[in-house]
Amino acid sequence: MAGLCVVLGILPARGEPARQQSEFPVATDMRIEQHGETVGLSLALSEVVPVEAWVQAAPDRVIVELPSTNFQIQPSARKNAGFVSGYRYGLFTTDKARIIIDLSQPATIVKAEARTARGGLGELTIELRKVGRAEFLAEAAKVRPASRAMVAPAPPRPAGETRRTIVIDPGHGGIDPGTVVASIAEKSVVLNFGLALKEQLESSGRYRVVMTRDDDSFVPLADRVRIGQDEKADLFISIHADSLTQAQEVRGATVYTRSERATDAEAAKLAAKENEADAAGGLETSEEVQDVAGILIDLARRETRTFSGVFARNLVDKLGASVRMHKIPLRSARFWVLSAPDVPSVLIELGYMSSPKDAALLTSAEWRGKAVGAVGAAVDEYFARERASVGQAAENRHAP
Repeated sequence: MAGLCVVLGILPARGEPARQQSEFPVATDMRIEQHGETVGLSLALSEVVPVEAWVQAAPDRVIVELPSTNFQIQPSARKNAGFVSGYRYGLFTTDKARIIIDLSQPATIVKAEARTARGGLGELTIELRKVGRAEFLAEAAKVRPASRAMVAPAPPRPAGETRRTIVIDPGHGGIDPGTVVASIAEKSVVLNFGLALKEQLESSGRYRVVMTRDDDSFVPLADRVRIGQDEKADLFISIHADSLTQAQEVRGATVYTRSERATDAEAAKLAAKENEADAAGGLETSEEVQDVAGILIDLARRETRTFSGVFARNLVDKLGASVRMHKIPLRSARFWVLSAPDVPSVLIELGYMSSPKDAALLTSAEWRGKAVGAVGAAVDEYFARERASVGQAAENRHAP
């Protein structure tokens, strides 16, 4: 999946000052050409930077890693040649960027280096050579530098904090643009929504809101789940915007919960796509297994799924009164990002970017305001019901 990522700045860690794009080396003028059994890619750089590169299998690709970079690649730049089927680029961690080169056939790296070019500026050159499958797999099996993207821990919760904690998770980010339709990236749409929702919730004074990302940065799925658990979140809300290129008439928002068996084939397909988010950043990961006592985790998971279901139904009711919903508005599937056994979690697909009508709404401040208000109302009602049920339980305990 080739996509265009524009770096807007990145927070080194939650709670620290943002680094601006003006601080990063600038990359421009991407070129890709085939010469027989080789394909070459080159980039103009504002300065020479250190570069590392390696190949990975399943899916087959080349990972090129360099310091945080302000990519200013022309939209008209050629995206493929020979056995290179596409590429994408963007921030990977707080101090690194990546270029991911997708391969349609096995290839190895002949050269990956940045050197001084004319005028004292830099030039990044990547040369790849087509090889057999066995040679490619042998190269991919070599030990590589640790490259897992990690999210720095948040500042400890202030003593005496009594507000409910809500984690908002804008999907994708950084090198992973998500769905891209007509130069509009899902990662930007959901980030704008998440920031607006944070402002709405915090304005009431009742909630402490934590973002898994509040800028154009890449956060692995496991770290997104871990943030919810580390924060002991009372709710975890993941935000996405789907796309169905073959069905532009499909429209509307959908609310998803986690289940081992999907409610339908479309839900299963969407979960599979979202669960591959780490691959967009060049990570080789698989869903982690919770290593805890079986019966206790089972009880926690059942209770959590009950709470998730209650909140999901609240969301459908409130959103349905304000914005258009999908014909099947409440669904479930095996979403990794919703896997925390102790955090009630839902995933909201705001709409279909493949639908021209939905795409127009998703970028509309007026529509966003209505949808954010509806989600905020659903959060308020969820906790109001919870307080009422706790009060009723206490009353029953003291009844004669």
